[in-house]
Amino acid sequence: MDIAVCIKQTVDTEAEVGVDAEGRALTEGQTLVIDPYSEFAVERAVQLAEEHGGDVSVVCVGGDEAVPAVRHALSMGASAGYLVDDAALAEADAAVKARVLAAALERVPADLVLGGCKSADTAGAQTMPRLSELRGLPCVQVVTALDVDPAAGVAHATREIDDGVAVVDVALPAVITAQQGLAEPRYPNVRAIMQSKKKPVTVWTLADLGIEDALVDPRARRTRVVRYRPKPARQGGRIVEGETVAEAVAATVELLETEAKVW
Repeated sequence: MDIAVCIKQTVDTEAEVGVDAEGRALTEGQTLVIDPYSEFAVERAVQLAEEHGGDVSVVCVGGDEAVPAVRHALSMGASAGYLVDDAALAEADAAVKARVLAAALERVPADLVLGGCKSADTAGAQTMPRLSELRGLPCVQVVTALDVDPAAGVAHATREIDDGVAVVDVALPAVITAQQGLAEPRYPNVRAIMQSKKKPVTVWTLADLGIEDALVDPRARRTRVVRYRPKPARQGGRIVEGETVAEAVAATVELLETEAKVW
């Protein structure tokens, strides 16, 4: 069974990212890592390959700085990496990246496609569903458990819903997006890291994928980031007192309305 995992590189989630006067995120000097949701997907893909046989390939859109994220996935057990590196993708949004990934996956054999349900930086949750639509594949999102029956050509996925979980059986090939809890990423040992350096990483440009410039032109973007701003400092809580529970509740409701402005 061949599995492809779409990964993304992000700023380390433990880092504090600043914003300049023009509302642009300051990432210079920050540590770049594989996105944690991508990492959940890679781990489960490798586990499935170990259980059923087959290969895991990772596909990423990014520049030279994204190579370490690809290498990290290879050190976790993926067999091959593919990087789409083109200057025209510097300002690409989810719609454009989905088109690029769809074109890349035409060249990567996959009975199953995994990716993060969102990314830790933008949390857009757009790329993988768009990819599934472009590829004409069913998509199951925010999956916290996944098993496959290669002989029957079916994946059994457990996904989060508002009031619990739903168990979904989906025919392969399919797109699955990983939520936290799908798998606990392994820590590659030194031997695995050294072996990963010998695994192939293929670099493609848009021309290599046969993608026309018009498809990635900035005017083709569906979204545009106007500015970033840091979230406000957390304020201390307040203790609402009352002679009775009813009085305390009434006082709390009044504060929510007059001070918190929640309605």
